[in-house]
Amino acid sequence: MMTVNEKIKALRDRMSRHNIDIYIVPTCDFHGSEYVGDYFKTREFISGFTGSAGTVVVTLKEAALWTDGRYFLQAESQLKNTEIKLMKSGQCNVPTIREYLQKNATESLVVGFDGRMMTATMAEEIESIKNISVISDVDLVGEIWENRPLMCCKPVWNLSLEYCGKTRAHKLGDIREEMKNKEVDVLVLTSLEETAWTLNLRGDDVECTPVFLSFMLITSLDATLYVQKASIQDEIVKELENDGIVVEDYFKIYDALENTKNKKVWIDKNSANYNIVKKIKTHNEVINCFTPALNQKAIKNPTEISNMKKAHLLDGIAMTKFIYWLKTNVGKEKITELSLGEKLEEFRTVAKSYIEPSFTPIVGYNDHGAIVHYSANKESDYEIKDEGMVLIDSGGHYLEGTTDITRTISLGKVTPKMKKMYTAVLKGHLNLAASVFKEGCSGVAIDYNARQPLWDLGLDYNHGTGHGVGYLLSVHEPPNAIRYRILPDNQFNPVFKEGMITSNEPGVYLEGEFGIRIENLVLCEKKEKNQWGTFLCFKPLTLVPYDRELISFEDMSDKEIELLDNYHKMVYEMISPYLTLEEKIWLRDTVKGGNSSK
Repeated sequence: MMTVNEKIKALRDRMSRHNIDIYIVPTCDFHGSEYVGDYFKTREFISGFTGSAGTVVVTLKEAALWTDGRYFLQAESQLKNTEIKLMKSGQCNVPTIREYLQKNATESLVVGFDGRMMTATMAEEIESIKNISVISDVDLVGEIWENRPLMCCKPVWNLSLEYCGKTRAHKLGDIREEMKNKEVDVLVLTSLEETAWTLNLRGDDVECTPVFLSFMLITSLDATLYVQKASIQDEIVKELENDGIVVEDYFKIYDALENTKNKKVWIDKNSANYNIVKKIKTHNEVINCFTPALNQKAIKNPTEISNMKKAHLLDGIAMTKFIYWLKTNVGKEKITELSLGEKLEEFRTVAKSYIEPSFTPIVGYNDHGAIVHYSANKESDYEIKDEGMVLIDSGGHYLEGTTDITRTISLGKVTPKMKKMYTAVLKGHLNLAASVFKEGCSGVAIDYNARQPLWDLGLDYNHGTGHGVGYLLSVHEPPNAIRYRILPDNQFNPVFKEGMITSNEPGVYLEGEFGIRIENLVLCEKKEKNQWGTFLCFKPLTLVPYDRELISFEDMSDKEIELLDNYHKMVYEMISPYLTLEEKIWLRDTVKGGNSSK
């Protein structure tokens, strides 16, 4: 097996053969996905870095990896003993990839990449740099990747109307109405989640994300699904045909677009790959913005909302029982980070409608908790003892929907510093959950509520405060988000709307010491409408207690304690009927009124 440095050397050999000066390897598949199947993990193969976000840039003399604050510590560890330099995105004096390329492009420069595995947004930004020309039809990493996994092709399955709330015919009608309003002829869906949502279908081609490899073309009169035909049963094909949807082979999308001419074509370049867009823009007018499928699926319908509440009840029962088990058994039997993640999965699988994790669980004990998206392996697997804290970020896919929750749990003796930091995170979490804001606000307007208690201490966290969550799709769903930075593309600063489901997850991470994060999912609802306008608020979906043993009540205001007590009262009322007597007593003691401890 080649080392990372040997792989880079082999890549440079092929770069030279193609007269390529710089080769770029993003984290992507043919659909701009965040999480990708094994076949598409070229960036992980070439670098050894396993995080879900990052881009490798290789020149004939150096190599670098760009990733965000969630992965700084993990990347530093995994890039050791390689020539790849870590570029910490967003940090002072760290150039963006564009700035790095501009600096190198003092004269004619050829940049290569696999145009099927780079979004059109990123590729066109590179292409626009002065003195740069691109070669987009070369998969150089694939050429050196021996025994590369095959593309996944697992069966596509129906999600019934009792879970979807709208038929695919109804959804296609809503999409076509938006196409009519925008006066476009063709809509191209390239995001796997958008196609799956539109058709009320799911699959298993991406681990922890129930989607299937596919594209879709929609016009005012017809629709075509491009999918690996081996993955779709004849019965589903007939159902689709009855709804006016033709099924074609997955790779025929490129021929179809090449034959599309003199049309106004709607596509989202953030998910569409560069080669797809190249086919379109040669003979058509391109309309680039979020698709109606993306915007419509972000606003959950009444059936989806009702089901998501059921999913969170099931998940709350599993998580509460799990926390009780952990606190009861830690120090009495051997528990490791890996085995703890497996144990949590056991509690979730009790529910008949449970399908799979919504992402690989993050279980970080003590200093491992400071690695935002830490992933334990056999080499790093800590034994968990009856002292300190463990951060557990996990979630599940149920037929009723998707969950995502983080709890930081005390396991015995904890320090005053740990309690002070936990309380600051909890205060921000509670304050954000209690936000009331006018319709028209984006997440930028309310992010401060979560960060203020940490900023008061001169602390912060290098990740967003909240992300959208799909319905039995991706656990990370645009467009809704909570962050304090305004992104250049206004599409990524959307206003909140009733029915959106978003995470609330502030944290603090002290390298070499510990990490703390607290996360619930919240539903955006209308609070009231008066002469001043419409006011929105959040309603918690997650039903799991916070850790009372980590709270410094003297650092909390009466209002914050009231918010805590109200949430805990709701958790007890909803969860306790499903617990054993011992679990119920423990939960009662865990959620008893905060004022009694002030």
